[in-house]
Amino acid sequence: MKAADVMTRRVLTVTRDTPLEDAVRLMLQQRISGLPVLDEAGALVGILTEGDLLRRVETGTVKKRPHWLELLLPPGRLAAEYVHTHSHKVEDVMTAKVIVVTPEAPLEAIVDTMKRARVKRVPVVDNGRLVGIVSRADLLQTLAPPADEAPTPASDEEIRTRLWAELEQSDWAPVKLISVEVHDGVVALKGSITGEWEREALRVAAENTPGVKAVEDHLAWFDPLSGSVLEPDGDEARAGRRRPAP
Repeated sequence: MKAADVMTRRVLTVTRDTPLEDAVRLMLQQRISGLPVLDEAGALVGILTEGDLLRRVETGTVKKRPHWLELLLPPGRLAAEYVHTHSHKVEDVMTAKVIVVTPEAPLEAIVDTMKRARVKRVPVVDNGRLVGIVSRADLLQTLAPPADEAPTPASDEEIRTRLWAELEQSDWAPVKLISVEVHDGVVALKGSITGEWEREALRVAAENTPGVKAVEDHLAWFDPLSGSVLEPDGDEARAGRRRPAP
């Protein structure tokens, strides 16, 4: 998926001359945590975020330093901090260096950018023009399909084929030690694993396969150092641990 697939296209913006109080009021009313800032020609010149407003004279959160330390700081830095914490114009408070992406940017790259830069949103720019914005909320939308979306019907063979294809492309999956059986939508995992995380990963892979109703765990734990195999005890050994799919 790309930025264009998930981005919000109708973006609320402000200008450099917008009064800070108006921008903050807009953020509160619309329940958003950031506003792109445009110049007179409509080009993106900054972004105003909640983080830009954490230290303000109105809230008494302006950074306080010992007097001796302030004497060591360049006067220009102290003056710049004063502007940022006291000005009532968006231009003086916004973040000017904006990280942007293009509509073709893959979601993996966008997530990497968000984590590396510690930002919650990235504007989407095409030929110098703002065309959308991708926020963390937009990314979460991809995890929640529409409530009225019908589940995809699948035969037992289709389920097994899809699940096995997923396992074969996963470096962690012990495909040479396990087998997968499917009956009436119930996946039975059999064979050996070398660690409990493999058991959980196999369960998740099975549960994520369209059409799966439940997963039965018949897996035995194999210790590669001693060569011993630990089978489930009691009823688990006879029937396997069964969990319904989400």
